[in-house]
Amino acid sequence: MAFQNPDEQTIQHYLKTAKNVAVVGLSDNIERTSFQVTQVVQKHGYNIFPVNPKLAGQEILGEQVYARLQDIPVSIDIVDIFRRSEFLPDVADDFLETDAKVFWAQLGIENEEAAKKLQDAGRDDIIMDRCIKIELGKLDQKQ
Repeated sequence: MAFQNPDEQTIQHYLKTAKNVAVVGLSDNIERTSFQVTQVVQKHGYNIFPVNPKLAGQEILGEQVYARLQDIPVSIDIVDIFRRSEFLPDVADDFLETDAKVFWAQLGIENEEAAKKLQDAGRDDIIMDRCIKIELGKLDQKQ
């Protein structure tokens, strides 16, 4: 059976209750979508935790960059992923080694193997092929 995203109410609930967002694949290039979307997430009041092994120890958007998801010293509510679809199973493995709550792959990014891996581990809080910036815009309209 093909993966299906949760309903709108569930997605909105994730956004309303989240505080800490890890951003896997965040670029320090201000022209990249990952940078621009994360900037919006940060402006909405979320704490962001950049994850990019090539930039570990540096700062992006004023926050320390971590090499791996597992290196972040606080609980993460949403793991927002800006990696190509073929890398999602690896990100799912990292996700399962943490207590992060929601696995969120950005617009255009999805992988059935990653979804199955997470579901088999009892983790059903999965969103794929959805932009967190767009979803935050929907939330703003409702308030």
